[in-house]
Amino acid sequence: WKIAHHHSSMMPEAQLETAADPSTAEILEDKQIKSLFYLWNDALATLDPDKVAARYSKEPCLLPTVSDVPRTDYDSIRSYFVDFLKKEPQGTILESYTSAGPNWCMDDGIYSFTMGATGDVVKARYSFVYTKDETDGTWKIAHHHSSQMPEEIVPKAMLEEAAVLA
Repeated sequence: WKIAHHHSSMMPEAQLETAADPSTAEILEDKQIKSLFYLWNDALATLDPDKVAARYSKEPCLLPTVSDVPRTDYDSIRSYFVDFLKKEPQGTILESYTSAGPNWCMDDGIYSFTMGATGDVVKARYSFVYTKDETDGTWKIAHHHSSQMPEEIVPKAMLEEAAVLA
């Protein structure tokens, strides 16, 4: 067996808690955190890569599903979405787990995308870390990771065999 996918990242709490100005610090509730996904999803619906890229922070990191190139600035994120938006994606959250601190929040789980151009449905794992932009008070995506579900990478026969052996 070889590892087909592994994701590891540092948690944002320590950096962000010390950076938050107590007079403007905001801690979002679960429902508010989940609504941030729909701002991004609504931007996808415009099919405008600039509107999607504008949802990301000034120092973002996008680790996309269908590219092995990390995107860490506006232009590279925009470039990724120029191609991705041709598929006319619309996302739906299937499972969501949220956490939050002063001026940051995280939403991770499983989502699916229906590609309007083809009708294909793609299921993936996701994580979003949002931070509050101190200049205008909006919430932006600081980190976004999306990866294909392992069941879609590993042949189902291998999964069934592993389940029998377990």
